[in-house]
Amino acid sequence: MPGSATRRLLVARGRLVGLARPRASDRVEFIAAVLGSRELHGKWVEPPATAREFRAFVRHGAGRDRYALLVRDRSNGRLVGVVNVANVVGGSFANATLGYYGFTGAAGGGRMTEAVALAVGWSFDRLGLHRLEANIQPANAPSRALVERLGFRYEGHSPRMLLIAGVWRDHDRYAVTAEEWRPRP
Repeated sequence: MPGSATRRLLVARGRLVGLARPRASDRVEFIAAVLGSRELHGKWVEPPATAREFRAFVRHGAGRDRYALLVRDRSNGRLVGVVNVANVVGGSFANATLGYYGFTGAAGGGRMTEAVALAVGWSFDRLGLHRLEANIQPANAPSRALVERLGFRYEGHSPRMLLIAGVWRDHDRYAVTAEEWRPRP
């Protein structure tokens, strides 16, 4: 990644993207990307859109049970998305919830697929997790296709699971275990 992005502590690096922990200095770029992606995100996700929300995102994404990861294009350092590993539970459960979203202009080219694959591998290898689940609204075909491409299996439907944009939305649950995980190119 060129410029200051090369000095970032990367969590994982792929051919197309790198994953880095968010820092306070990412605030302006992050909020601009969120505001520019409102139409894309619509009813799917409500990312932090103010300085206060971004500070909370950074603070909460640095804990033992939640990891926020910024997705940056390796060719130019541009912020292209976010992957969150949340609700991390260790012990005999060793499970977490995976969430992700891209920003306008980042669609296509496989960057988010590679980012999610990197986050899954990192979660199994570095966090010692056994299972990851992704909960996706049934009408979100691109997101469903992404996890299916990576080998996640459908586990079930959860009515009115998550409050997004003031509406309790249904989600379909997909999961993959460490034994099933085969990183795809």
